[in-house]
Amino acid sequence: MNRLSENYLFDIDGSVLEGGGQILRMALCFSVLTKTPVRIRNIRQGRKKPGLAAQHLAGVELMRDICQGRVHKAALGSTEIEFYPGHIGHGRFVGHIQTAGSITLLLQAALPVAIFSSGPVTLDLRGGTNTDMAPQVDFLTEIFRPNMERFGASFDFDLMRRGYFPKGGGQCVVEVRPVQSLRPISLVDVGTVNRIFGWSFVAGVLPLKVYLRWNCSDCSIKIAHEMASGAKSTLNQCTGSRADIEVYKESVDMAPEGNCSGIIVGCETNTGAILGGSALGEARKKSFQSGEEAAHEIHSALSAGACVDRHVQDMMIILMALADGKSRIRTEPLTMHTKTAIHVTELMTKAKFNIIEGDGRNVIIECDGIGLRNPSRELTSLLVAKHDRPSVNMSPNFIPSSRHDFIDRESYENILSTSSPV
Repeated sequence: MNRLSENYLFDIDGSVLEGGGQILRMALCFSVLTKTPVRIRNIRQGRKKPGLAAQHLAGVELMRDICQGRVHKAALGSTEIEFYPGHIGHGRFVGHIQTAGSITLLLQAALPVAIFSSGPVTLDLRGGTNTDMAPQVDFLTEIFRPNMERFGASFDFDLMRRGYFPKGGGQCVVEVRPVQSLRPISLVDVGTVNRIFGWSFVAGVLPLKVYLRWNCSDCSIKIAHEMASGAKSTLNQCTGSRADIEVYKESVDMAPEGNCSGIIVGCETNTGAILGGSALGEARKKSFQSGEEAAHEIHSALSAGACVDRHVQDMMIILMALADGKSRIRTEPLTMHTKTAIHVTELMTKAKFNIIEGDGRNVIIECDGIGLRNPSRELTSLLVAKHDRPSVNMSPNFIPSSRHDFIDRESYENILSTSSPV
């Protein structure tokens, strides 16, 4: 159940559906964009260790800093927080996880907020770059970013240093240029394969048993070659196209700590669809098999006639919701992450989604977006001048859709003045 309670907090239950960190990230994002104070409870109730882990706490603090907001009860292990958004600023903001927690998950929350900022935003993000249970940073830049650009927004990404489990230590600098609004998209025809591309890498000093297996002194690069071979074999069989996969060993300067191997593959079609697949190497799994798994993810999307793969699927929901008009994407059957994303979005905005079932292999997701706008200061001042007492949505940086319900400015500013930062 969600409600606007007597103390003006919109209540979000973090245990529903996926029951993980995604509910927290999306609730914070919409809280900032719609100027809605929230209470998020039962945080990560569906996980073995509920509550805020290091990467989630870093995300809360990053969102607080970007919007100059306030937060109560945020600490490691917290299962409930109260978040009071302020006005989105611009400049440089640091998100430091302190562990190998995923940098990409930090960016997933901060990016939609940054594109509606009052000026350029630099996000200095530190943690894990290639980690399990989260998109690798290369997947974000090469697969997700082209899909995001269809909405008229983008970002520059500078990988300073890679970070792997268990120490992390990676660093990425992301430059975001604000937009006035997002345009709706229609992506329902996958077309035919134009090209297949990818990267297979190895980094760090691998265990001795790896070298004994290959019978050489420094043959870790062969692991990357094996992953590439597995992917190429599968992709050639299912598409008939030759895959161009770069194989490399990461430099010590770029990956000073830990060891890792992985692969990212992409497929571009003649309609502009970009599909992706990825995998990390595992000690108990043959490298060839890891490459096959990454390729099978692309094969799955193509076989379904999908224009958006299952990993990008949930990341598109917030962009569709904020866009000015109706968006349509054909994708694989909904993942639990996507169902959760739609649930939180419809709770916190007036965006409406419609799922059109296909033949069982794919679905079309339709969304009537709220048309969030980030007007110029001149336009904002004209609108504010027309109101003797502007509501909280008449901030210097934002005018969210008039279909939202907001508390009055005096009550909201009283909340901000009486709350304290983490």
